[in-house]
Amino acid sequence: MRKRRYTLVAASAATLALVLTACSSNDGGDGDGDGGGGSTASADCAAYESYGDLKGKTITIYAGIVDPEDQPYKDSFVPFEECTGAKVDYQADKQFEQQILVRAQAGNPPDIAIVPQPGLLAQLVATGTVKEAPAGVAANVDEFWGEDWKALGTVDGTFYAAPSGASVKSLVWYSPQEFESNGWKVPTTLDELKTLSDTIAADSGHKPWCAGIASDAATGWPVTDWMEDFVLREGGADVYDQWVSHEIPFNSEVPTKALDGVGEYLKNPEYVNGGFGDVSSIATTAFQDGGLPILDGQCSLHRMASFYAANFPQGTDISENGQIFAFYLPGKTTSDKPVLGAGEFVTAFADRPEVQALLEFWSTDTWANLKAQASVDRTNGGWITANKGLDASILTNPIDKLSADILLDPNAVFRFDGSDMMPAAVGSNAFWKEATSWITGQSTKDTLDKIEAAWP
Repeated sequence: MRKRRYTLVAASAATLALVLTACSSNDGGDGDGDGGGGSTASADCAAYESYGDLKGKTITIYAGIVDPEDQPYKDSFVPFEECTGAKVDYQADKQFEQQILVRAQAGNPPDIAIVPQPGLLAQLVATGTVKEAPAGVAANVDEFWGEDWKALGTVDGTFYAAPSGASVKSLVWYSPQEFESNGWKVPTTLDELKTLSDTIAADSGHKPWCAGIASDAATGWPVTDWMEDFVLREGGADVYDQWVSHEIPFNSEVPTKALDGVGEYLKNPEYVNGGFGDVSSIATTAFQDGGLPILDGQCSLHRMASFYAANFPQGTDISENGQIFAFYLPGKTTSDKPVLGAGEFVTAFADRPEVQALLEFWSTDTWANLKAQASVDRTNGGWITANKGLDASILTNPIDKLSADILLDPNAVFRFDGSDMMPAAVGSNAFWKEATSWITGQSTKDTLDKIEAAWP
C-alpha cells in the first residue's frame, strides 16, 4: 500500500491553525467509490465541534463538476465527515444544468447543489424549492467575501447561495520571453495596451493579436467576453449591471461604444489574426487554438480566461518568465480594477441540521484552503477562490496565483459573466450568433439592434 502525507495550516486566525494529515492509498479496498484513490483523514476535530454529532446522517451534493475535477471536492469534505460522523454523497452529472431544474420542478432535488450561474440560481429559486442560506453561512460570507459576491447569491433581496470557486476572464496571454527580448512592457492602462498593439504591429513582423471564436453550437461566446470586459471599462459596474439586467437597452450608448472598442482590436486588419489569416478567420478558428500561435511567434497577445492554460501543449513553461503567461486586462487608469469572471455558488434545497452544518463549513476559509490544497495534490491546481481567507502559499500553479491576486485585490470590482446572467434567448443564442456575424462583417449597429430585438 502506497501512502502520501501532507500537512495544511490554514492561515486565518478565525479558524486558528487546522493541521490536517491525510493519507491516500491505492489499494482500492476502501469501498468509497472514488476509483481506487480512496482517502481517509486524521484531523484535529476541535474546529468541527460546533457542527455537532452527525453520525448516521447523509448529505447529497449534486454538481456538474465531473472527473477529474470532482475528486478534490470529495477530498475537501473528508475532515468534516471524520469529525462529525456525517457522510457526504457527491454526485456529478454533465447534464447538471438541465437536470437540476427538472429535479427541482419534480420535487426531487438534492440536499445541496453547486450552481455555476446566478441566472440558473434565480430559476431554481422561482421553483420554490430553494432554502434561504443559514445565518452562519451569511456571517461567513460577510467575513470572507466581498459584497459583489454576496449579491450574486442573492435573489430578490434574499441570500440563498454562498460563493465557492471562481475564475478570472480579464486576462491577456503573452510570451514573457518575447516581451523581454523586444523590451516590451506589460501595459497598465487601456491606452498603453493600444500603444503596445501598435508597436508590435509596426515593428515585430507579425500581427499583434490572435483569436478564435469557433465553439460548435456556442460559436461566438469569446466575443461576448470581450464585450463584457469593455462594457465594464467604458461604463463602470453600475452601467454594466443595468445592461445585463436590461435596465438600459442592449444597443444603448455604452454597449455600442464598448463593441466598437472591441472592434478596434478584433476587426482591425493590422492587428489580427496572427497565425491564421484575415479578420474573418477568427470565426472559423476554434477558441481552443486561438492563442497557440504565440508559441510560434506568429502573434503576441490573446485575450482569454484563466482556464485557457490547459490548451497549451504539455510541457509548455507557463510562468512569469516562461514561454507563456498572462497579464490583467487593464482598466482605463491604473487605479481602475474591473474584473470579469465566473464562479460557483452553493445552495440548498433542505434545511436539516446536517445540511446546514455542511453549508456553514463550506463557507469558511478552512474549507477554501482544504479545497485549494486538494486541487494542487490531485490536478496540479486549476481551482481558485475569492475567499479572503485563502492561503495563497498553497497555490503552486503560477496562473492560479495570478488569478487569486487579481480576485483578492481590495480595489477589484468583480462582475459575473453577463451572457450567463441574461435570458437564454439572448445570452446563449442571439448574443453568440450576432457576435459571429459581427466578426464576419456585420456592423455594430445592426448587431446590437438584432440582439436588442431578441430580448424577451
